[in-house]
Formats: sequence, structure tokens, C-alpha cells
Amino acid sequence: MSSQNDTGIPLNHAPDGIGYKLLELPPELLALLETENPPVLTIESSTNSAILKSGTQSWGLRQKNTSNALILLKSSEGTTPEPSQIPETNLKAIATVHDTIELVSEPTGKTAPVARGKWHERFARGR
Repeated sequence: MSSQNDTGIPLNHAPDGIGYKLLELPPELLALLETENPPVLTIESSTNSAILKSGTQSWGLRQKNTSNALILLKSSEGTTPEPSQIPETNLKAIATVHDTIELVSEPTGKTAPVARGKWHERFARGR
């Protein structure tokens, strides 16, 4: 039986000020990046979005909002009052992400479709 009190793992809110964006990779791009010689990726602009290109393949970058926030955690060593004690590990919540970047396969030479706006914007114009 342990002589230490089991108080769980402390969780602290400690944002680091970096704006994180998570990029969702399609399986075919992930396979390309995991090869012995990964291709060079370039980003180009189009009329309404950014395009990620690799050779003859291209993907449009789309922002997706998520209803469930993703919390990024970082582990850290806590301080102990006495050197003979075991250091306490704790977690810091460094960021909360509410949206991700999705890559949508696009035919080469064709621009991304024009965004139509939100439903309430379309509804308001028709009134």
C-alpha cells in the first residue's frame, strides 16, 4: 500500500499565447508525407481560399468549426517542498482550439467554389 496521498493530477490553466490551428490531413497526403522522400508542399492563393499543392495534386484549405473544443495539454514537473519527495507531475491547459483546417481535394487548374455565405445572410437578402 502506498504511503503517498493520491490526490490525482493537478490541472492548471496556463495559455502560452500561441494561436494553434490543427490541420486534418487526408489519407493520400499523409501517405505521401510518410514516404522515404516526402514531396515539397507549396501554398498558393486563389480567389476565395488557399490551395496546398504537391506535384499534380492540390487541396483547398477549409476552416471547420467544431462544437466540442479541443484542449491542448502540456505536462510539467511541479515543485516539491523537500528534495527527498518525489516531484509532482501536473498538466497545463495551454490552448483551446474551436476549429480545425480541413483539406479538400481539388481538381488541378480549377478554383475553389465561391462561398455562398451563411443561411441567415441569404435569408436576409431575400427579404
